[in-house]
Amino acid sequence: MSIFEVALESFIDMNHELVLLSKQIDWVEVESDFAEYYCADNGRPSVPIRTMVGMMLLKSIYNLSDEGVVARWLENPYMQYFTGERVFQRRPPMNPIDMTKFRKRIGESGAEKIFKISMLVNAAEITEKELNQVMIDSTVQEKNITFPTDAKLYRKIIDRVLKVSRREHIVLRRTYTREVKALKLKVRFMNHPTRMKEGKKAVKRLRTIAKAMVNDMARKMNDMQLSCYREDIELYRRVIRQERSDKDKVYSLHEPEVECISKGKEHKKYEFGNKSAIAKTGSGLIVSALAFHGNPYDGHTLPAHLEQVSRLTGYTPKEALADRGYRGRKRVGSTEISIPTSGSPGQSYYQKQKSRKKFCKRAGIEPVIGHLKSDHRMMRNYLKGTLGDAINTMMAAAAFNMRHWMNKNALSSFVSWLKTLAGHLENMLFETENQYACWRSTLAMVAK
Repeated sequence: MSIFEVALESFIDMNHELVLLSKQIDWVEVESDFAEYYCADNGRPSVPIRTMVGMMLLKSIYNLSDEGVVARWLENPYMQYFTGERVFQRRPPMNPIDMTKFRKRIGESGAEKIFKISMLVNAAEITEKELNQVMIDSTVQEKNITFPTDAKLYRKIIDRVLKVSRREHIVLRRTYTREVKALKLKVRFMNHPTRMKEGKKAVKRLRTIAKAMVNDMARKMNDMQLSCYREDIELYRRVIRQERSDKDKVYSLHEPEVECISKGKEHKKYEFGNKSAIAKTGSGLIVSALAFHGNPYDGHTLPAHLEQVSRLTGYTPKEALADRGYRGRKRVGSTEISIPTSGSPGQSYYQKQKSRKKFCKRAGIEPVIGHLKSDHRMMRNYLKGTLGDAINTMMAAAAFNMRHWMNKNALSSFVSWLKTLAGHLENMLFETENQYACWRSTLAMVAK
């Protein structure tokens, strides 16, 4: 630090939530844990590990994009202090694309390490008593794709074939440009009763055109070109072949792993993404967060959840509370699975009320999922592939745990401020009473 630079500590509030949070994290241990993802003697020096991990956390805590968190960091001294800076910086610490490279570098195991950091910040709540009972629930993490229709997929295949053919200097027998433009208009208004038949014929024609163009391009490619585009061509043919009743359908060309999941919601019958699930304690701390693919039955995800809880905390829950979507599993290992029931005839009124209160407590996981979606980037997942699903789920849970600590600390700070204010008011009242006593004694002496 030069004599012309001012330390951040000299002008920021040291009781700010990010300043206090940065002191709760053992950054030396974080750097040693993430050192395995880097090569010590090859390549140029990397962006500091604390900076990268801190930016990942800030992005999820404040629900920002890669570009947004870098821009916010540049103007926010508290964010700069959180990532390890000692003086105010006027240049961004990295290019936003570096965050994408960092996610690919650390993978799912690195995201789980960041999730564990958020649990260690709340170490006071990780006790055997708290972890005796956990609540588990699943949700759909929607992918950033458009609502899929056959016509949209066929048009995208046609556009991609035209782009590849221009790039590889392949002359197609026909481009169908004018016909596709006319068919798009017919498909656009096919929901009108008088145009439905015409629209369905247009969708069939788009499928025929897409199939002809893919076959024409593949036929005119040489061996080297085929080796480069083999996976894309197979994907296009898979989309063209699939029927309405097929399983494992492709709903997006750039995200072929996306599944169609129905959770029984009235306002949203189908959601397109992956199934994610979390487990939380009674105090509100998330102790497990996993992303699943293939739309598995909820009950089959329980062993993975309980294994992650045991691995990260060192405790195995004695009881897991779940909704009726998990019915079918009574016990997983040493953990009892409790699911709401109507009760048995032999139960007493006390037993029924006790069970009812327990499952009312389980419902507290629903607003936690709501906060993960609305506040911590699980509403729509912008990260690519199955790896992006896993990383986004765990980073959202890590951000929730960090916010959990910040809110709790903010409440304690507010209470201490109120106590200080009450003390000042009490002193002022005491001083005022002493002054009044002096005035009364003076007036009594004057009266005599």
